[in-house]
Amino acid sequence: MKKTLRFALLASTLLAGTAQAEDVTLTIESWRNDDLTIWQDTLIPAFEAANPGIKVTFSPTAPAEYNAALNSKLSAGSAGDLITCRPFDASLELFKQGNLADLTSLAAMANFSDVAKSAWQTDDAAATFCVPMASVIHGFIYNKEAFDKLGISPPTTVDEFFAALDKIKADGTYIPMAMGTADQWEAATMGYNNIGPNYWKGEEGRLALIKGTQKLTDADWVAPFEQLAKWKDYLGDGYQAQTYPDSQNLFTLGRAAIYPAGSWEIAGFNTQAAFKMGAFPPPVAAAGDDCYISDHTDIAMGMNAKTAHPEETKKFLEWVGSPEFATMYANALPGFFSLNSTPVEMKDPLAQEFVSWRGKCHSTIRSTYQILSRGTPNLENETWTASANVINGTETPANAAKRLQEGLESWYKPAP
Repeated sequence: MKKTLRFALLASTLLAGTAQAEDVTLTIESWRNDDLTIWQDTLIPAFEAANPGIKVTFSPTAPAEYNAALNSKLSAGSAGDLITCRPFDASLELFKQGNLADLTSLAAMANFSDVAKSAWQTDDAAATFCVPMASVIHGFIYNKEAFDKLGISPPTTVDEFFAALDKIKADGTYIPMAMGTADQWEAATMGYNNIGPNYWKGEEGRLALIKGTQKLTDADWVAPFEQLAKWKDYLGDGYQAQTYPDSQNLFTLGRAAIYPAGSWEIAGFNTQAAFKMGAFPPPVAAAGDDCYISDHTDIAMGMNAKTAHPEETKKFLEWVGSPEFATMYANALPGFFSLNSTPVEMKDPLAQEFVSWRGKCHSTIRSTYQILSRGTPNLENETWTASANVINGTETPANAAKRLQEGLESWYKPAP
């Protein structure tokens, strides 16, 4: 009887040990602390239900502290298994240091285009180290009630765009466009890099700039500045002192008719605006021209190269790269669009409009983000200043472009 009891206890202990060995907990490092409940209540439960034995913990850090905190954890060997990746150089440096695993062979990578993967690849695209999750799309959000009242249709060409602005200005009820230059980045992000791709032909021009076969002083790169110089007549009194929150408030309070936008505004605007909204992509030069949109890669997820659970981590990343995850994530965070090649059906009408442009226009990313802002002067930051100066009228388009090109050439030499 005692021997039978001993065997039963031994068997029970062995079974418990086996169960414990199979029960793996993965930790996600992220700077996005605003979507904690979405991970906890929606995303993680869906994965765990389909993958018994794998538990996942979402452990975010405040955005401004993320890079430093993550580097400290990686150095100490205490970082999580899954690393949420910022685009381009910060994540590339983690890969070069051996902190992020090479995920090129992950099956889910087949679900993403070259443009989608470009923010998390080596410069030669030989290795991809994070699974793309979402991008943000640029364009213009407008007050539908204002457009209906004034008999304006969403413009498709630059001439129609300025005709609409003139009509809004002449009526006097609304500020034609809500954008200020005080914070500078708005002028570049929602200005220059919003309308610019239609001039430099998206990826064609961006890659030519990196290769050195085009320059910022070429006509296609000066032209967006020339359009921005005309915007100042439509931004309302005191736009030079207007901050980003000021612009948001002007639009959502119904005082402005058009807002040069990033799709990340959707969720907030839906909450704050009491009127119906629409959106249109950057107008092209002439009817029938190919259109280009800034569909900017924003967030991805990689694997800690030193994780104790590589197989389970890869299983989670395969799921992050799946159409199922894409649909769940994009609808939970309208305005952060899936980078998965499988179309995602969006529930939010404004998000539907933005993402529909992918089927009509060529996608590109912000021209300054890959390679060209690694030196000093930093091209991204200099483009902020130049865009604001051009709108303010304190620098001509040609001089702004010349200054940017000279700054870039002072440290950047294209690969032969």
